[in-house]
Amino acid sequence: MYSINKITSSSVVDYAAEELKKYLRMMMPTRGDISISYEPSATDGFRLGLMQDFGLDVSDAESTALDDIVYIDCNSEGGIIAGDNARSVLIAVYEYLRKNGCRWLFPGVDGEYIPLKEITPVKYRHKPAMRHRGPCIEGATSQQTLLETIEFIPKLGMNMFMMQFFVPTPFYKSYYSHQHSTVRTPEPIDMNTMLQWKMQCESEIAKRGLEFHDVGHGWAAEPFGIDTSSGWESVSEDVVPEASRKYLAMLNGKRDLNKGRVLTTQFCLSNPQARKLVVDYVVRYARIHTNVDYLYVSLADGQNNHCECDECVKKTVSDWYVMLLNEIDAALTENGISSRIAFSAYTETTWAPTEEKLKNPDRFVLEFAPYSRSYTRTLTPGANVSLVPFKRNDITLPATLDEYIAYYNEWRKAWDGPACVFEYHFWRHQVYDFSGLTLARRIASDVDTYQSLGFSGIVACGSQRAYFPNGFAYYVFARKQFDISVTYDELLEDYYSTAYGTEWRDVAEYLDAVGKAIDFGYLEGEMSEDPEKSLFYSPRIAEKLKLVPEITRKGEQVIKAHSNDSTRVQRVSFDLLSVHTEYSRLAADALYHKALGDNERAKEKYNLLAEYMSEREVYIERCYDLSISIGFLWEILVYSP
Repeated sequence: MYSINKITSSSVVDYAAEELKKYLRMMMPTRGDISISYEPSATDGFRLGLMQDFGLDVSDAESTALDDIVYIDCNSEGGIIAGDNARSVLIAVYEYLRKNGCRWLFPGVDGEYIPLKEITPVKYRHKPAMRHRGPCIEGATSQQTLLETIEFIPKLGMNMFMMQFFVPTPFYKSYYSHQHSTVRTPEPIDMNTMLQWKMQCESEIAKRGLEFHDVGHGWAAEPFGIDTSSGWESVSEDVVPEASRKYLAMLNGKRDLNKGRVLTTQFCLSNPQARKLVVDYVVRYARIHTNVDYLYVSLADGQNNHCECDECVKKTVSDWYVMLLNEIDAALTENGISSRIAFSAYTETTWAPTEEKLKNPDRFVLEFAPYSRSYTRTLTPGANVSLVPFKRNDITLPATLDEYIAYYNEWRKAWDGPACVFEYHFWRHQVYDFSGLTLARRIASDVDTYQSLGFSGIVACGSQRAYFPNGFAYYVFARKQFDISVTYDELLEDYYSTAYGTEWRDVAEYLDAVGKAIDFGYLEGEMSEDPEKSLFYSPRIAEKLKLVPEITRKGEQVIKAHSNDSTRVQRVSFDLLSVHTEYSRLAADALYHKALGDNERAKEKYNLLAEYMSEREVYIERCYDLSISIGFLWEILVYSP
């Protein structure tokens, strides 16, 4: 009988021990129970704890609170499983289990593959290349989805989670309203419930010792008594207290909500009283929410929406922003609050400040957000980039990562501290990749590039249900950041062989064919043959789309041949793939008419697609985000002229 001895006293180590026990029992069900005890002096069995408590070297961690090191030295009877912080101990447990054949392909028990086998010796020490690795809430999400995601991410080696906004109301509402479903009716949900759910998520994040990143947009409204729970919805001007109207950004001579939306309304950054209200609000929030590791202080969302008053125009937006951040830092320091602040190079603040500099490098991390970049390529060899001067409320965002990096290099003149990337692979772009392979290749390339440029991690702003037709792209995002040396091909075999069995290459070839026919670049709007007609007008692409029915028929043959004798995770993976074949057929039919410029037929076919996926959503919703998928295809097939 095995024993697990905790060397370090920690609630996270307690959880790590329970997870190790659970999965060892699943692997070896005939071995009997496994005891867990706190035995700092134990010399046998499994010993879990901090590397420092074992006297192990952690000198390669710049910060043991931020940098993860996993250490495993186990034989067939047990051994040491450790990390340089409590979170790393949990990640080390999962890495030990991974080395023994366990895999987690998507959240929930259906995404697990736990082999029936005796454990084998593992000797492994590793420090991930990227410091911050994890998702930020986006899309439409149920509470169950969030809880399963938080449980899932350390199993892939990720170490953080971001809950966007003070309360993530837009994402809960998007799911529970079922706005894109043709068959489900809205479910009631109120602010108190959503607030309590956020607290539940925070508790689950803390249970695993994960970094907790919080807020983002909202600071341009809440300090002035303006409720942000409406998100990006249009609301009445009545939500603005009259006493606060003077703090709103002036556009075209008026201080109103920007297009009626709270989250896209900036405040008057040159107004010292307005900045003081924001600073005080940040201090109050940080004092109460001491569990936040990184507090994201962003300006409002959107672009070309900044104040045009006589004072604001005297500086760039980024200069005013840095001034605000320095004032926040000073106030936090005065109040003895050590909270770290993440600030964003996003929309207007893509352009670096020209006068101001951040004074405290220990407080801040830059979040580089290449929101509008092309996802059909990473960097372009030999690209010649010309920087465009900042022009208030008349900016055009960069179209390529090459351009974004050029602007980022300007930021480095004003900020030489740590910088992460805030990426959008799993936002609209996952919808445009019908193979699930194109985006995975892009992510692998992006991670290599970002790591070579010195970024300390990638935060994925996207759906929590990015596992359709499978979760391979998400797997690449997590595992490539954990181990920069692993190749795309190695990850492909690792994931696909678990998901589809020994003949996994047949599935990869099938999905690759689907992706070539339903071209990612076309859906990204980069392949129009006549942009004046439509971003999606392309008779050449229409010819490729005509091939999809035949390709999916071959895919159905692959599924039929390989889905009978399989593990649970394989059966679920093939079930997802089966739905995906009809999804691809229906989408290709609608896109065919769009490519030929027949918008009415495209709309009719879109309705068939929306109905089909709505009817199946309840069966696959843990892996498939109807709101994001159908919503962004609606923008192409119905909304786009």
